[in-house]
Amino acid sequence: MASNDVATFTDDNFQAEVLGSQVPVLVDFWAAWCGPCKALAPTVDQLAKEYKGKLKVGKLDVDAQQNVPQKYGIVSIPRLLLFKNGQVAEELVGSNHSKAKLDAVVKKHLETNGAA
Repeated sequence: MASNDVATFTDDNFQAEVLGSQVPVLVDFWAAWCGPCKALAPTVDQLAKEYKGKLKVGKLDVDAQQNVPQKYGIVSIPRLLLFKNGQVAEELVGSNHSKAKLDAVVKKHLETNGAA
């Protein structure tokens, strides 16, 4: 479900890959059975390609990984969390987000990170 530019996050690597990242990280909380998650996937893949090196993008399967979703109160999916300096900087719920809206959110956080 992910392209080569999209990382796979797990309960085990979340601390190092997301919270310890030097660049902002967009985490897509999803599940294989979730139709809206599948609809959002191509947009997430596109963001990963476009912002490679400036933004880390990855997916976390809420069925396979339960500690991280519980910690961040993930009760509905798809849900995108943008982490910056180890903290949630932005949260987007649902699959009805246009590429332009996601671009604007990412650019806002990259500009304040000095990477845009």
